[in-house]
Amino acid sequence: MNDLIPNVTIKGEIKVADENIQSSKIDTVNLRKKVGMVFQQPNPFPFSIYDNVAYGPRTHGVKNKKKLDEIVERSLRQAALWDEVHDRLHKSALGMSGGQQQRLCIARVLAVQPEVILMDEPTSALDPISTAKMENLILELKKKLHHRYRDA
Repeated sequence: MNDLIPNVTIKGEIKVADENIQSSKIDTVNLRKKVGMVFQQPNPFPFSIYDNVAYGPRTHGVKNKKKLDEIVERSLRQAALWDEVHDRLHKSALGMSGGQQQRLCIARVLAVQPEVILMDEPTSALDPISTAKMENLILELKKKLHHRYRDA
């Protein structure tokens, strides 16, 4: 994230799957597929709800509309947001509440099925109901990740 900021100095290594992500040889597009990030404040793109979630899969080559529709629905369901937005997928994400925007950002990360999800206090700006939904989602993700690597 700091590679485009002038005068930033980074020391040490950060490894994902034994690969130093600070290396100049790293493919950042592939890295962003492996590692997702959810920030403290929601940061939806100024697109529709659908296009926010479909952004990553499109970047990684998914062009089939039916497949994108499936990914968007699955990701929004996982983020406990589908029931609230399924009838306005093509409306701007910027019109959503803060809690909805944060869950949308989680759905956007989930859409590319990363190996690692980094979260910087993702519930700090949310109301208690949205916080509970986020905490349940994080616990579900933890269970799925545990099963994925236990069964591998």
